[in-house]
Amino acid sequence: MASFSLEKLTTYLPYRDVVIVYHSVSDEKLKHAQYLFPYRSSKDFIKDLDELSKVFDFIDWDTFLERKPTKNKSGKPKLLLTFDDGYSDFHDVIAPILKQKGIYATNFINPKFIDNKDLMWRCKASLLISEIEENKDLQQQVLGFKSLKLNPDLSNIKQNLLSIKFENQHLLDELAAFLNIDFKTYLAQNKVYLTTNELLKLKQDGFGISAHGWDHPLYHELNLDAQLDNTQKALDILEKLGLNNDSFAFPFTDFGVKNDFFEKLSKANPRLQYTFGAAGLKLDSRFKNLQRIPLEVENYSAKQVIKNEIIYYNLLKLIGKHRI
Repeated sequence: MASFSLEKLTTYLPYRDVVIVYHSVSDEKLKHAQYLFPYRSSKDFIKDLDELSKVFDFIDWDTFLERKPTKNKSGKPKLLLTFDDGYSDFHDVIAPILKQKGIYATNFINPKFIDNKDLMWRCKASLLISEIEENKDLQQQVLGFKSLKLNPDLSNIKQNLLSIKFENQHLLDELAAFLNIDFKTYLAQNKVYLTTNELLKLKQDGFGISAHGWDHPLYHELNLDAQLDNTQKALDILEKLGLNNDSFAFPFTDFGVKNDFFEKLSKANPRLQYTFGAAGLKLDSRFKNLQRIPLEVENYSAKQVIKNEIIYYNLLKLIGKHRI
């Protein structure tokens, strides 16, 4: 199978409507993201779209909703393009490319960060690592921060900061204050997130804006009530803004989330059509929870990632591990 073309491999897809996900596309150095995922340049993103368009048809949300229950297998397989986290490059870089190509996308956002009111905790970690890496004085100064056991090795600092959990994110704020790094100044000088006006303009232009939780927690670290509160808060705010509240994508992963969450969320939100994880090409035991293929994987192109996912899925199928 490894030698097959992507077009040939699509005959081994478990379903014909595949959902893919990116975060950012930028030709600039993004200190808040560079240690989190290998974001695409605009050139590489366009190349991804062009290669995928030869094998797949990109579809919009309404078409996806119409097709998914029917398991329609006619024509080329379909792709639903999604983005996570509501970064500003969706408006500045991505949307113009997609409009030119006639491709729809949904961005799953965290309302807490709209209008650059705050920086997501993992982005804070990436920014701190970037600043420390670039400044030898900070590399020495950080050793005096006693709340973390750090040594002068940059890899140790990176590992420690990226290991900080959602519940301990205050450590990132404390370290920033200790190093005199101001997150608000960074946000003022670098427009990280989409603004309210941009979100409304994107909706007017035909793009989808949906919920990704209030502030991007790791859901299996929250109890059930906190999971539901975090999700509902995001859905309610998007509804007030006149944006989409018929879908939700888990921040990070849906791993460890119990059935009670899905049942209570659906009961409280009858308009909710699907929830999304990001475990790659897999079947899900929950009918309305769908898995997306993350495309920001090392230096692989989207075409290579999807080929690898199809091969991996079929290997898992041989041992009965293709469903989660």
